[in-house]
Amino acid sequence: MKRGELIRQLTEAGCVLHRHGGRHDVYLNPATGQKQPVPRHTEIDDTLARHIKKHLGVKG
Repeated sequence: MKRGELIRQLTEAGCVLHRHGGRHDVYLNPATGQKQPVPRHTEIDDTLARHIKKHLGVKG
């Protein structure tokens, strides 16, 4: 999955950028309070993308 597509899905679901890290950006779901790092690779493995979305409570 392209990183831009994952970020678009996260922001449409209400997640916000919490902070920039060294190699990752940390996204926060304000509704649940969950935080999850998202790597800055152009391609993110589909399994990892599903894990990130599941942890943040994003459907789809």
